[in-house]
Amino acid sequence: MMDFAIFWDWLSFAVRWLHVVTGIAWIGSSFYFVALDLGLRQRPGMPAGAFGEEWQVHGGGFYHIQKYLVAPAEMPEHLTWFKWESYATWLSGFAMLCVVYYAGADLFLIDPNVLPMSVPTGILLSLATIGVGWVVYDLLCRSPLGKSDTGLMLVLYGVLVFIAWGLTHLFTGRAAFLHLGAITATIMSANVFMVIIPNQKIVVADLIAGRKPDPKYGKIAKQRSLHNNYLTLPVLFLMLSNHYPLAFATEFNWVIASLVFIIGVLIRHYFNTVHARKGNPTWTWLAAAILFVIIIWLSTAPKVLTGEPKASAGAEVYIASAHFPAVRDTVLGRCSMCHTQEPVYEGIYHAPKGVMLDTDAAIAEHAREVYLQAGRSHAMPPANVTEISDKERALLVTWFEGAGK
Repeated sequence: MMDFAIFWDWLSFAVRWLHVVTGIAWIGSSFYFVALDLGLRQRPGMPAGAFGEEWQVHGGGFYHIQKYLVAPAEMPEHLTWFKWESYATWLSGFAMLCVVYYAGADLFLIDPNVLPMSVPTGILLSLATIGVGWVVYDLLCRSPLGKSDTGLMLVLYGVLVFIAWGLTHLFTGRAAFLHLGAITATIMSANVFMVIIPNQKIVVADLIAGRKPDPKYGKIAKQRSLHNNYLTLPVLFLMLSNHYPLAFATEFNWVIASLVFIIGVLIRHYFNTVHARKGNPTWTWLAAAILFVIIIWLSTAPKVLTGEPKASAGAEVYIASAHFPAVRDTVLGRCSMCHTQEPVYEGIYHAPKGVMLDTDAAIAEHAREVYLQAGRSHAMPPANVTEISDKERALLVTWFEGAGK
């Protein structure tokens, strides 16, 4: 069993690594082509059908790039399709969802304090939310509302806010953020697989058959590509958030997730505007910074956990605290079944991240982590499997913030 646990842990690492690599490839090519498209310029004497061109220099060479809105008069012998980056990113992400959240559903997916359910029910609900998210998005895009880019994006944002709120009432905070990111990433990848690439193939087939391609296919594909452009940065935040409990495990986590989408739009608006040579809207950075400060405040304003953290002056300060005996009892009762040399919790064979919390010195040395993970946020215990109470969490906060006073 221990050999299997080691293998599974490395499998999780390998799938995560693959997901990061493929994600870099997809995001990199996406950002490049958006910047290229916005930087295109027209000039007299361009080939028939060419919309614009751009000269670039990189790696000691010069590149001359021309864009055709529909297709050139003759198809080139070799045509590169940018699609596998998207598909590989989604497939590796889904694999990671299975390895981490489905295989460890009782710890990372399901929180009985949020919504009691069996593991199979939780997995089915997870798959349903991802699938329904794409269907709702696609129907909105194909509806009359899809004719207005601004109106459509406002409605889609409202839908995303509702999804963020709803997910926090279904799963653990960590899983809610992960699923919001997975729904958004599925929309982006499905845009490529279901709309952008098929539309481009229709255009190519028409050209080969000698028919004049309908420009509507390019217009639809461009709208979906624009959505992908603005959704990229929020997805990255949501996928990284599982390392930061102050983001996913506090009372207003769904509001934090909602504001992150606005921050992502602001940052992409800045770069899109600069690449299109339409100005330098530095105000977007100020607005993004203000929203980020609001996010920080929201993470420190739950019903029970309040106040600002104090810097540790050494482990002995925390042991000397009058609250330490009660804190020690709480940690030993709620945390040490996993965070010990020989964990007794089923399925846990090594202390998570090597953190031991079974001695006075160990508890004091990890005072800040205990404070953040189990005091200021509800990240630990996962899904609150040991049923730590709000009173006990408040004790951890009082202990850490009052040490040395």
